[in-house]
Amino acid sequence: MTATFRRRAAALALAAAASLPAQAVRYEGQEFADSLTLGNSTLALNGAGKRQVAIYPLYLAALYLPHKAATPDGVYSQSGPKRLEMRIVIPLVKDVSTQEFVKAINKGVNRNTTEAERAALAERVKQFNAAISEVGRVKKGDLLHIDYLPDQGGTVLTVNGKVWGKAIEGHDFYTAFLKVFLGDVNSDARLRAGLLGQPG
Repeated sequence: MTATFRRRAAALALAAAASLPAQAVRYEGQEFADSLTLGNSTLALNGAGKRQVAIYPLYLAALYLPHKAATPDGVYSQSGPKRLEMRIVIPLVKDVSTQEFVKAINKGVNRNTTEAERAALAERVKQFNAAISEVGRVKKGDLLHIDYLPDQGGTVLTVNGKVWGKAIEGHDFYTAFLKVFLGDVNSDARLRAGLLGQPG
């Protein structure tokens, strides 16, 4: 085997590997890519968890970051693109009003921010909640992406591939949004642990 042949074979192998889809992580019967590209950055799956109300699951969530982090501060401090993916899995009802998400966001932000932070965020929280409210209802199988894209204006809400509302400025807003799930006062400790890649 000549050196030229070996180089060509190696190049072909690398090209083939690059074309393969990202490895998938299986969680609660669904597969999540272990990495993805967002805003020209490669993000890694930090962790996945389940939001459950009483005995019923509402959604599965996955957090993607530029670098894996095991603590909330390690998540918040990363300034590049980030993604929170939510997959609706409600089992026994046809759909649920997005007002339930509005209530959860308001409660989570209020519980995990200071008075000064809440004042600075108030209009942007209203803007985000208005976008969610426009969606109306979500049903089993729906896919939500809440992305932080600093090069595209900030936080972007996408539901089933459709963008709702305008990008919301500020890394502080996205951090406040993540605190709904990762803050010290949260509604689901197992979901928090899952998103941080920790055992529930």
